[in-house]
This record gives sequence, structure tokens and C-alpha cells, in this order.
Amino acid sequence: MTWAVPAIAAILIAFSAISGRVAGTSLTAPIIFTAAGLLLGLRGAGLIEADVAGETVKLLAEVTLALVLFVDASRVDLSALRQQIAVPRRLLGIGLPLTIAAGFGIALLVFGDFAVPEALLLAVILAPTDAALGKAVVTLPGLPTRVRQGLNVESGLNDGICVPLFLIVLAIASAESGAIGGGTALRLVGEQIGYGAAAGLVIGAVAAAVMVLGARRWTIDPLWRQIVPVAAAALAYTVAVPVGGSGFIAAFIGGLTFGAIRRRAGGEVSHLIEELGDLSNSVTFIVFGALMLGPALGHLSWQVLVYAVASLTVVRLVPVAISLIGLHARVPTVAFLGWFGPRGLATIVFVILILEEPGELPHEDILLTTAIITIGLSVLAHGVTAAPLAARYSAWSKNHPRLGRHPLESSSNEVTD
Repeated sequence: MTWAVPAIAAILIAFSAISGRVAGTSLTAPIIFTAAGLLLGLRGAGLIEADVAGETVKLLAEVTLALVLFVDASRVDLSALRQQIAVPRRLLGIGLPLTIAAGFGIALLVFGDFAVPEALLLAVILAPTDAALGKAVVTLPGLPTRVRQGLNVESGLNDGICVPLFLIVLAIASAESGAIGGGTALRLVGEQIGYGAAAGLVIGAVAAAVMVLGARRWTIDPLWRQIVPVAAAALAYTVAVPVGGSGFIAAFIGGLTFGAIRRRAGGEVSHLIEELGDLSNSVTFIVFGALMLGPALGHLSWQVLVYAVASLTVVRLVPVAISLIGLHARVPTVAFLGWFGPRGLATIVFVILILEEPGELPHEDILLTTAIITIGLSVLAHGVTAAPLAARYSAWSKNHPRLGRHPLESSSNEVTD
């Protein structure tokens, strides 16, 4: 770790110098950070060296995901969401389960030696999407509102949905391999979900109450309004973990609760937590390239590559197409929504959590290599295509207006489903 911190700091400074030039281009921040990590990591210059399962890397990844879960959940405005519920409800309620099912089936076909729980675990690990890898898609104003917001809400919520699924399936896979007993696995999962949700609910409500009462009585300095959500995310996570709960579930439930109650006070309070999340996310991708992607490339096989490509194409595209049946979406819209399901931060954290207890799964190495290669391929493919495809789709939607009321490709805010 001697040169790791200076190397990472230098990368961040160098990127800041060109950040304005690369914004909106196909050379995205995750691509640059991953490539820089790859060049300076274990298979490159060797300046960034650490144990990928060590406490420092684990802490970085967990803090990043906890911040992202909290801020994404706190943004959810249920009353506003009802006006544009059609796409995210379909993507999360139909598309996500079908994506997991498709990933599970293809894993069994491609990796013939995988046990059923291992195949299901790989599918769950690669189910959550990461909007940060295709930022132009969720920020370009010219895109139809429901398409842009649908992808944004899906990415914000599916991490929180997949965390308990991951914990359940990992416990089943560990029990199947004999690493832990079935009864113990069930108890641990129950504690992680239950204690995590309880901690998040209580801390999110308390933090929001402080914000609401402080706003009414003018007792909170504007600077400290930004600090409260950061502290709440940290508190939810660190209270849940020692009692056996999942810090990620606590952060997600805490964010939902905080956002629902705090919204009554008005004002913007997410600037600092978003900046911290972006910074830690950037460092995570540097570490991913240095410590995970480099070694994984040395174990690349045709099965891994086939599954990675399938995961980013048919495993995502077909379920999304099925989920949109009845919304009368045209082919470019279905293809656009289906393609932009990048894999990123949540999958990286899931991989690190498995590495924390190595050897519990019979085919752990090939499973983790597949997940890492899929993330790397997604960083490149979705990053390169985000800006140009978003621009092309935006132009198409403007040049091919649908006559009459159209629930998906319209830019209005009517209730659609």
C-alpha cells in the first residue's frame, strides 16, 4: 500500500484537469479510472497493490455502496413517482425477476459444473444496474421523460432490492456447499434483513425529524443541513452491522425513510453526500481495475466471455422487452431501455463480500471471474455507447413523434399505467 494512495490521488488530480473536456463524450470517468487502475495495478506498474479482500478495500467498497444506497433511496418521491410509474414498475417488477431467471438459466448452460445455488448467485450478483456508467442516458434533457426517469429510478432502487436477494442466495449456496448449516444460514439472513431494516427505519426517521424540526425553528446552519444525511447513512450502517444486521439494507431503508419525512422541510440537502459518493465511487473503480480486473483477465476463458456477453445482451434485452408489453413502445425505445443496464458498483461490492469468506463455494473462482469480466466489459461497452446512442435516440424521438396519446415515448407527466 506504500504507493497506492499517492497513485490514486495522482489519478484523481489528473482526471480533474480534463474532466470538463471528457464530460458528455464516450470517454467516461469509469473507463478512465478503470484503465488507470489496470495500468498501475497488480498486472501493470505495480504501484497499486493491496489484498482485494483486505479491510481497506472492503471498507472503501462498503462505504461507497452505503452512500449510494442512502442517497438514491432518499431521492425517491413517491407522490411524484406515481406520475411516471409505468416504466420503473415494469422494469423492477417484471424485468428484474426475469433478468435473474435468464441469468440463472444461461449460467447452468454455460457452466455445466455449477450447482443450482451458484448459478442463481451469479445471476443475482449481475442483476443490479449502475446509472453512473452511462450518465449521459439519465441526464440528457432531450430524452423522453419517462424513458430517462425510468432508467434512473430502476438503477436507484434495484441495488436495494438485490441486496437481500444476494444475502439469501449466498446463504443458500454456502449451506449447499456445507460451509454453514441450513438453519444457521436462515437465522443469519433473517437477522441481517430484520435488524438492518429496523436500524435504517429508526435512524432515518430520527435524522429526518431533526431536519424538519430544525427547519421549522431555524436552528440548523445551512452547512450542517448537508452533513446530516452523510451522518445518517454512516450511523445506519454502523449501528446495523454490530448487531448482526445488513448495513446496506439499513442504508437503503434509512434513505427511504429520511427522504419521505425530510421532504416536508424542503430545501436541498444531498449535495455533500452525492459528492462524497462520486469521489468514493471513482476510487472504487480505480481499485477495481488495479486489484480485480487485471488478475481476472489472466483467467479469461470462452465460458466466462460467453456469459459476460450474454449477461449484457439477451439476459437484459429480452426481459426488458417482455416487461414493456402493453406500453406500445416502439423498437428503438425497447432496444434503448434494454441496452442501458450497465453493471457496476453493487456487483463489485457483492464480489468483495464473497471474497471476505473465501473457499465457501465450490466454483468460487470462476463465478467471481465471470462477474468481474462482465463489469469490465460493461464499463467499456456502456461507457462508449452512452453519449452517442442517447443523442441518436433523442433525435429519433423528436423526429418520429407518435400521433395521439402515447404512454412511454411522450414527454408529458400524465399518469400512464
